[in-house]
Amino acid sequence: MDKRTLGNTGFLIAPIVFGGNVFGWTIDEKTSFELLDAFVDHGFNAIDTADSYSTWAPGNSGGESETIIGNWLKARPGMRDRVVIFTKVASDLGKPGQKGLSAKWITEAVENSLSRLKIDSIDLYFSHWMDPETPQEETLGAYDKLIKEGKVKAIGASNHDAEYLAKALKISADQGLPAYQVVQPEYNLYDRETFEGPLCDLCEENGIGVVTYFSLASGFLSGKYRSKADLGQSARGSRVEKYLDTRGLAILDALDQVAQSHAATPAEVALAWLIAKKGVTAPIASATKPAHLESFVKAVELTLSDEEMQALDAAGG
Repeated sequence: MDKRTLGNTGFLIAPIVFGGNVFGWTIDEKTSFELLDAFVDHGFNAIDTADSYSTWAPGNSGGESETIIGNWLKARPGMRDRVVIFTKVASDLGKPGQKGLSAKWITEAVENSLSRLKIDSIDLYFSHWMDPETPQEETLGAYDKLIKEGKVKAIGASNHDAEYLAKALKISADQGLPAYQVVQPEYNLYDRETFEGPLCDLCEENGIGVVTYFSLASGFLSGKYRSKADLGQSARGSRVEKYLDTRGLAILDALDQVAQSHAATPAEVALAWLIAKKGVTAPIASATKPAHLESFVKAVELTLSDEEMQALDAAGG
């Protein structure tokens, strides 16, 4: 499978990243291992997680996803050299001091993530959220120390707007601190305003890689949710109701038409649209069954015409 350059990190990744938020939430460790094995066997190599995954599931406290990935890496000798691991810091873990981007918390959180992942160095460490209470100089200085210690190889910014990211890039340049090399925005056929425009332009100007999350709009763009009656089909159903409006249904119609012409599924077309979009390195997508991984392969192989891209753009615009 062809790989893409991930910003200026030096990493090459396949055009779809495995979203690890499902590990320890909607799939158990055994199933997670099976899907990770198949993901790599299909030629993919990047896995995204966070210290907070999956705090929202009953009985969880955070770190479950990282722990499963770490157990998988330990059980698969040599696998560490075949995959690129993304994780994040800043989400509220529910205990005093365990959130944000202070140097103190980053220094503690990275050790926790390294321990759970059972690795010596994190390939790409993301600031999960903007933290206006902490000076960006402090955050970037903490990352500088971690990179020099070999505990982190590159840094990225998730959920950062263009203004905040631009300030960070200027601080990095002015003070000789490491710069964010990858951005992780919410971006899909429905949710477009966060990335399109100033943030996309800033990333292109600075050679910043882009990996999108909620790439299938919490499963809405798979087409399995067509009415409120469908919302009970999965644990994510409650997140989908907001998409069941006139615009959302128009997007599904456009996806259906393009999918039919390619003998593809709406999800495959939605991912292919992202893969082809200006500025995007790779969408993040989750899988809970082998068929989803086979769809990832089809999405990567699917080439949309200019007319199809325009039709999809128009439906979601």
